[in-house]
Amino acid sequence: MRLFGTHIQAAIRPVIWLLLWQASSGFANQVRVEVEGDYDQLQENAEILLGEVQDRTADGLRRYASSAAAQVEEAVRALGYYNPTIRWQVNEQDEAPAELVLTIVPGEPVRVRSRQVDIQGPGADDPDLVQSLPERPREGDILNHGEYDGLRQAIQNRAGRLGYFDGEYETRKLKVDPDANAADILLTYRTGERYQLGEVTFLEGHGFDEQLLRQFVTTEPGEPFHADKVARLNRDLSNSGYFSGVDIDASPSQAEDRVIPVTIGLTPRPPRSVSAGVGFSTDVGPRFRGNWREHYINSMGHKRGADTELSELRQSVSGWYELPLDPPMTDSIRLGTGYQREHVEDVESERLTFGQQWNHQLDNGWMQVLSMRWEGERFRIGDGERGTSSLLLPGVSYSKLQADSPLDPSRGFRLQLDVTGAHRAVLSDADILHVNLLAKGLYTLADNHRFLARFNFGGIATNNFSDVPPSLRFFAGGDQSVRGYGYETLSPEDSDGVAVGGRYLIVGSAEYQYEFARNWRVAAFVDEGNAVNDVFDPLATGVGVGIRWVSPVGPLRLDVARGLNEELGGGWRIHFSMGPEL
Repeated sequence: MRLFGTHIQAAIRPVIWLLLWQASSGFANQVRVEVEGDYDQLQENAEILLGEVQDRTADGLRRYASSAAAQVEEAVRALGYYNPTIRWQVNEQDEAPAELVLTIVPGEPVRVRSRQVDIQGPGADDPDLVQSLPERPREGDILNHGEYDGLRQAIQNRAGRLGYFDGEYETRKLKVDPDANAADILLTYRTGERYQLGEVTFLEGHGFDEQLLRQFVTTEPGEPFHADKVARLNRDLSNSGYFSGVDIDASPSQAEDRVIPVTIGLTPRPPRSVSAGVGFSTDVGPRFRGNWREHYINSMGHKRGADTELSELRQSVSGWYELPLDPPMTDSIRLGTGYQREHVEDVESERLTFGQQWNHQLDNGWMQVLSMRWEGERFRIGDGERGTSSLLLPGVSYSKLQADSPLDPSRGFRLQLDVTGAHRAVLSDADILHVNLLAKGLYTLADNHRFLARFNFGGIATNNFSDVPPSLRFFAGGDQSVRGYGYETLSPEDSDGVAVGGRYLIVGSAEYQYEFARNWRVAAFVDEGNAVNDVFDPLATGVGVGIRWVSPVGPLRLDVARGLNEELGGGWRIHFSMGPEL
């Protein structure tokens, strides 16, 4: 029985295609590998280990043949074939360079006969360490040295991430018996004592109140070390908007009695920023957006800013002031005011708002927003109805977003419920209960097949619908609603054919996307919905196809849609929009 060490690292595989491409793009390689049978991986490994051979004579290739055969044998052993038959011959041609052809008959593979992985020491009962270790190589699998190395490295890496910095292998053996085509894996890892997190110290020079910074720290001295806890602290400080640099030192080399002190150096970002941008969508046409931010105005981390949007259909300006709460990563109070003017189809309105909202993340991950705002609105609907409204609107919102990427997720969902209301007895001109529910889902199958679904339902309870201002009524149609219809053109109409808005909103959508090239997708979709006064009223249907490009700033969408209900304004339309799918 012979004992063999590790041969080829699995990490070299990503470079195989690059090297093969380079070989094919330059001079002809004078060595060709042929494998009898369907063994693509064996051929790739052999070719990558041999590399390119050029500018050799036929006699030079003959002298090289034994060395090349030894390299090929090493390459196939790395994938578990320890008894190959390797033949070679040199082909000479009149015009072309000579060629060395290596023919491999892999033979029977070596399979894993036994696998014994033993975690010993204080970490043996730690489920985070011992559970869900890599399954491969399993008993009965063809031996793959890369998978064996991956298993061995995974145990060591996981121990380090969990704070078992004194851990080491007492036994690390891969025994291979080529005659029996069998391999035995024996790994014994002793963890040592787990290290702990110590006091967190912020270095001077950041300019912020110590109490504010302490609210970012979610660990206590004496907690077991976990690299994810340190990474989360780094992420929370970086995402706060206060700092351009966060340097956390939690090195085990600084530990005393296995307690690691945590030292944080912070570099404040410039306190102010101004940005502007232009965009386009078929809903509102060209638009300009600008914002001004003060990322901190005092040592307590208060913020303020202003935003503006200008387009043909909508013009708005708003300002806000924000106070961080504990924890500041998720909780805050924001005071805001704004003015908006909108003219869509036959509805024109001007709205002034003042209010506040309290943002708080619940323990289950849902974001809760409690708000109180006053809205004064002056509006005109068609040539007849004109009015004003004054409403004090308390509200509550619950939302949850789960996605594997913020810019271009492959799977995830968004759920959001908004409830607001007003009562004549409390500084309001109408009795209103306004509810809006939004649900989105995204799932990717086999990397290239994406399925999206969207559902939106809204409703208004009131004893006099004519008292509800247009900003609280429901309209459907457009890029983000029912494609194949104009922006906010789906709505109940008055006797003059003017869209006046509905009591209910019902919109659903299903979409399939196929990625045919990196960051490029084709799409097919069906949308159905309407804004109605009765939930049993007819819905409008739109179908179409489109193309998606995942740009550096987010996905861009171009759709050609046809509204199937001509009596509701359906027809051929082009829709262009941008933004994340969820």
